[in-house]
Amino acid sequence: MSMGLLGFQLDAIYHTSILLNGLEYVYDGGIVAIRPGSSHLGRPLQQIPLGKTELPVDVIEEYLDSLRGIYTVEVSVPGIAMRGPMFDTNRHKAYDLWRHNCNNFSNDFATFLVGKGIPGHIINMPQAVLDSPLGNMLLPALNQGVNANRRNGGILGIEADAQRNGTQSVQAPHLEGRVRNVTSAQELDALLAQANVSCAAIFFTSASCAPCKTLYALYDELASEVGDRGVLIKVDISEAYAIAARYSIRSTPTFVTFLKGKEETRWSGADPSTLRGNIQLLVHMSWPSHPHQSLNVPTFARANVKPVLFAKVPPLPKLLAKMGKVAEDPAVKGVANFVQGREKEDPADAHLPDVASFTRFLRNAPGVLPQEVMFTVVDLFRCALVDPRFSGCLAEEVDHQTVACLLQYVNGLSSCPYALRLVTLQMACNLFSSPLYPDQILESATLRTPITNLLSSSFLDDDHSNIRVAAASLLFNVSVANSARRNDGRGDGLPEGDQIELAASTLEAILQEEKSSEALEGMLLALGYLVYRLPLDGELADLLRTMVAEDTVLGKQKRFKDMRLITEVGSELLGKGLRKP
Repeated sequence: MSMGLLGFQLDAIYHTSILLNGLEYVYDGGIVAIRPGSSHLGRPLQQIPLGKTELPVDVIEEYLDSLRGIYTVEVSVPGIAMRGPMFDTNRHKAYDLWRHNCNNFSNDFATFLVGKGIPGHIINMPQAVLDSPLGNMLLPALNQGVNANRRNGGILGIEADAQRNGTQSVQAPHLEGRVRNVTSAQELDALLAQANVSCAAIFFTSASCAPCKTLYALYDELASEVGDRGVLIKVDISEAYAIAARYSIRSTPTFVTFLKGKEETRWSGADPSTLRGNIQLLVHMSWPSHPHQSLNVPTFARANVKPVLFAKVPPLPKLLAKMGKVAEDPAVKGVANFVQGREKEDPADAHLPDVASFTRFLRNAPGVLPQEVMFTVVDLFRCALVDPRFSGCLAEEVDHQTVACLLQYVNGLSSCPYALRLVTLQMACNLFSSPLYPDQILESATLRTPITNLLSSSFLDDDHSNIRVAAASLLFNVSVANSARRNDGRGDGLPEGDQIELAASTLEAILQEEKSSEALEGMLLALGYLVYRLPLDGELADLLRTMVAEDTVLGKQKRFKDMRLITEVGSELLGKGLRKP
């Protein structure tokens, strides 16, 4: 009936999902992973091969995590930290049958996995219906049906199917703080591998062991107290014979603990005080307290610090006009439409453009475009990177060719124009919108080296406080990412040589800063996170003592009297905090 009703032939109302590694990933109000074809919708009518991905499973799962704030029943747009004091912005929008549905999720996920989306006739079908006169007339009734389903769990009921069938939802809460019940050697090995940087304990029990059962509640309580600092495992030897044999378990309850991947101790018996004391000692050995944790530095003791992002979008018509003929390039148009879509009622209405085409355009741009046009192109790129879907795709680009190309171009200019340097710093800040980028920046010299060079040269700009603010923001993001690794036990990701160069540049900038309180505050925040919980016997600590960094920071009190950060960084971190135990 579609030809008569809509004026064109509509072969189907498409519902799509992504089949990957034996699971079917689908958006149904939440992102769920189900056994292929296990929902009430049955087997798909068609499977379309999109390509092969080389991305590891943990990277894929982390990218899906970054989409949770976009692909939910009620969409919560992730908070954006701007320059200066940080604040959250939350906007909500429900699943939308026309603009924010399973096909849009499939398109975004496919673009991340293989560099291209799903077929255009599927992704464009809703807009074609809405553009028809009758489509707009049918809109209220169709939306009413969708809303009715939403109240029954999910939109099409797929999420409810997954729960009934026992399939793990991608949105299920993380298991930190819970006892892990293990029945196979593969499960156990995977959990112990996760605890290689911290600690783990195995509680060997059996169904017939009455003393074991008296400890179950305490073991659950200890798991909650340990949280993400370790893994508490329970193994029933009446079910897991192979595991019991591997560890020579002859009686229950028996406990075996591991520290940094190696067996630490074992004991038997149902004494609650011994269990509590040994687990608490294990965690303390795994996470020894750092002297900085006893200092009065509330700013740097906070957890889950958000990156600084530069999300403000300039008037796009003016930006495109400055590009001239470049704005007519299809790749540029696609990204401009994406950015413009994010500026509408809800960012979830905007869906990924052809990322591969745009990155090819960016890599070619430095050799053919004048500097004043390069500024506009980098600024458009900056705006797109605010979205974690877009930045997530860039994070997995081979050798980070695009971002490295732009950074090297700017660093190579003998006299970089103010506007180009500013938007390049802001663009680099926006890489941190994706949780996939921080470790890449710390560990990949392809990214880290040009970012370090950009920071060092930008701190020397005495004429533009905005440059120094943006540089401080970028160093803040890098320092927070490295500090997070220290806090979770993985150790520094940023090589000590880079830390020394960045700390020296920042101290020099702090010494010279006499005009902008915003720039000084950013530098102090960045330096503080770079220093917080640093190895006190390392070269960075020695450098800070040699440079008398405490005096440099405290010397700003006369000019900037009411800035509390001067005391936190100068007196506490660089004063008391650098004294060797």
